[in-house]
Amino acid sequence: MDIQSRKIEFMQAFLKLQSEEVISQLEHILRKKSTIDLELDSEFKPMSIEEFNDRIDKSENDFKNGRYKSTSELFKKYN
Repeated sequence: MDIQSRKIEFMQAFLKLQSEEVISQLEHILRKKSTIDLELDSEFKPMSIEEFNDRIDKSENDFKNGRYKSTSELFKKYN
């Protein structure tokens, strides 16, 4: 389903809502998301190709030297 269809489907469902609490929650989410997007837009600076390649090289070096965590280790830490 493309984004336009999803928006239309969401709006149709939204217009059927009768709960002020749910509408308030959705408004809150939308305001919060808009604020986050604005902050990210102002802070975001894409890295250069050189920076990107340096990061790849460092990551590959870390992996070769055993400086990494497995997925299961991360799940244990954050669950």
